[in-house]
Amino acid sequence: MTTILSVRCRGKVAVGGDGQVSLGNTVVKHQATKIRSLADGKVLVGFAGGTADAFALLERFEGMLKKFQGNCQRAAIELAKEWRSDRVLRRLESLLAVADRRTSLLVSGVGDVLEPDDGVLGIGSGGNYAVAAARALMKHSTLSAREIVNESLLIASRICVFTNDRFQVEELDSDT
Repeated sequence: MTTILSVRCRGKVAVGGDGQVSLGNTVVKHQATKIRSLADGKVLVGFAGGTADAFALLERFEGMLKKFQGNCQRAAIELAKEWRSDRVLRRLESLLAVADRRTSLLVSGVGDVLEPDDGVLGIGSGGNYAVAAARALMKHSTLSAREIVNESLLIASRICVFTNDRFQVEELDSDT
């Protein structure tokens, strides 16, 4: 269980996540890395769910990015189609939050490839808390995308027992 948040605003897109890894009700790791930079730093991916499942999906997604020459949206759609239809993949339990210069997407195993209307996307146990905080900060502050992600993850960490305050945040320039 985790919290991953993507915020797109003021010419940047930032993706961040907490570091906690839980097994049931026990914290087993405090500083896990749940954000990856792919396609030579042009795509950011955060994952929530089963770690082994997430790594398998990250590998597939990276392969799709190569196959479609870095086209993030096309790679996400093809991954979702394969994820949903493949007997082995369809059993994987994870979610991906994907962002490049142009788009932010949630990719799921039921075939969802969703782009948020407002550039804010959250997944994991604390995702909804972080999204609510990010939307309020975007509306009522002049904070940067990175600052909004940090503050929103901090708020989520104070509400969600499966989220800690050891964050990793990556940022890209955005076309929007």
